[in-house]
Amino acid sequence: MLDINEQIRIFGEFIESNYKAELLEKIRTGQKFIALDFFALSKFSPELAEILLDHPEDTIKTATAAIEQFDLPGDVKSFAVRITNLPDSQNIMIRNIRSEHLGKLFTLLGVVRQKSDVRPMVTAARFECPNCGNIMAVLQLDNKFKEPSRCGCGRKGKFRLLSKELIDAQRLVLEEAPEDLDGGEQPKRMNVFLKGDLVSPISEKKTNPGQKIRVVGIVKEVPIILKTGGQSTRFDLLVEANYIETVEEDYSDITITKEDLSEIKELAEDQKLMKRLVSSIAPSIYGHEVIKEALLLQLAGGVRKQRDDGVVTRGDMHILLIGDPGSGKSMLLKRIKVVAPKGRFISGKGVSGAGLTAAVVRDEFLGGWSLEAGALVLANKGVVCIDELDKMSPEDRAAMHEALEGQTITISKANIQATLRCETTVLAAANPKFGRFDPYDTVANQIELPSTLINRFDLIFPIKDVPDLVKDEKMASFILNLHQNPNSEEPDVDTRLLRKYLAYAKQKIFPKFTDSAIADLKEYYLKMRASGISEGGVKSIPLSARQLEGLVRLAEASARLRLSQKVTKKDSRKAVELLDYCLKLVALDEETGRIDIDRIATDTPATERSKIGVLKEIINELENKLGKTIPLEDIIKDAEEKGLSEADVEEVIQRLKRAGDIFEPRRGFISKI
Repeated sequence: MLDINEQIRIFGEFIESNYKAELLEKIRTGQKFIALDFFALSKFSPELAEILLDHPEDTIKTATAAIEQFDLPGDVKSFAVRITNLPDSQNIMIRNIRSEHLGKLFTLLGVVRQKSDVRPMVTAARFECPNCGNIMAVLQLDNKFKEPSRCGCGRKGKFRLLSKELIDAQRLVLEEAPEDLDGGEQPKRMNVFLKGDLVSPISEKKTNPGQKIRVVGIVKEVPIILKTGGQSTRFDLLVEANYIETVEEDYSDITITKEDLSEIKELAEDQKLMKRLVSSIAPSIYGHEVIKEALLLQLAGGVRKQRDDGVVTRGDMHILLIGDPGSGKSMLLKRIKVVAPKGRFISGKGVSGAGLTAAVVRDEFLGGWSLEAGALVLANKGVVCIDELDKMSPEDRAAMHEALEGQTITISKANIQATLRCETTVLAAANPKFGRFDPYDTVANQIELPSTLINRFDLIFPIKDVPDLVKDEKMASFILNLHQNPNSEEPDVDTRLLRKYLAYAKQKIFPKFTDSAIADLKEYYLKMRASGISEGGVKSIPLSARQLEGLVRLAEASARLRLSQKVTKKDSRKAVELLDYCLKLVALDEETGRIDIDRIATDTPATERSKIGVLKEIINELENKLGKTIPLEDIIKDAEEKGLSEADVEEVIQRLKRAGDIFEPRRGFISKI
């Protein structure tokens, strides 16, 4: 073993030769820590590197002492030494920590689940003896505040506290990342203790709940105090963090090097850019070109706008896929989770409202209550893929309404009033009402989701699985070939570059509309609104202002994908094309042959509303003629003159009965309430 003076000397030489300039820069900017690379240290002195792993606490103190010996401007007394880049042998899973690991330096990887408030903590205190005036300093290493037991003059107890040194402290709960687990293992949790510069406002952002982080720290034991006041023979574990770095970033944190930038620029100038990107989004799934294009635009996203009056317009697009079983919806969702910089995948039955938004849980560390973020909040600035949306319970689905449109989640429970940000893009998949599409009914009638929720999705794609010999032959060849040669369908643009391309587009490109693009969207909107034909005094509404905002987002996303700062006519055409494609599939009214947004946006389409209006008018006229009780036969006769069939009348009367507008005093007669 090297003695302490020797350790200080080696550390001094190592820092002098590698980190002198960085040290001066840190002091100049007021930062109180320096990160040393373990790999470089092990090259410089393998013996010291080994001692650091086995006795980290003492060795880090010697490194701090080495820095204090430098002739540096300013105060370097409380300068912290951080260790990074530990060897792979020191990576340990939370579940594998045992008593032999106590007091040693390890790297843990996990997701932050909870985070306490930052509170001051005493590190040292100075006491004065009232008898002889002797001043004693006591280091506070345990959880319990310690006073001196006796003074040199013989006095025991009752010493006066002169001063105490405080540092900031905070606790995180780190949970194992799901991708590191086998089968049915439940992710284990570990308390991580942070202090000093690790809880500065700059590094605070790194440790927000939902972030995936790598922690270099010392494993320590914590005594458990029993209810009787004594100490238990069992101890709890805790990791005292020495260094923290984020692993999984949202698009704003992805670093793009000069090489990446030249690749991105080269790709953007390609004439077949759109075709190449679309073929790379999900190469192992056959067909669905239009859907893949829409998903690409969704990943690029529109521009979020914040006006001076405080109103925020979202830039994220939400897409809903409704399709027959086995049409590749879940595979598309799983692939998007991989491509998106911060993707999460959740499935219908296995999710609750609290798991989607946020849950209020008891905080054992500080007492009281704390918030635990759910999937939509954890994926802020990322993508959440929700499979089996139709299998979720209605109360849990209702939790998504605010998140989809307002992009916040408001919690008011157990004295916690909080608004959490959730600028999250949602890609959802569901099955039709009876499991498979009925070719003789409209698509809109087979979507068994509340209209309020459907209305918040910018694009809705029905995926029908219809037998077609030519298409089936191609698809069978494609799937079987993929099984024969698993890597035969390589993406044209590899996933790493695709992620960087999308991240660059979101970081740097904020396109503005040109006059021609605005005119194009306006022309389409007005043309569609004008096509709402009057039927018995009720106009069908082809599309609403929500769809117009959807068009704006689609056009901006299209410009972003081209890395253009201007939204041109080409982008607005692309947006109109996609929306028109969706509306024709979902909102077409067979009776009139026109698009009616009410088929999906409300429970009552325009044609139904016009029938209700006509029938109400007939009932009012007959009531004036015949009095309160009106025979059903007379209503049917009058309705047939106005072009309504008997089946229509029966259906509308049932609706009015359910709504409580009319009742049946006796068989074959109705009365208004």
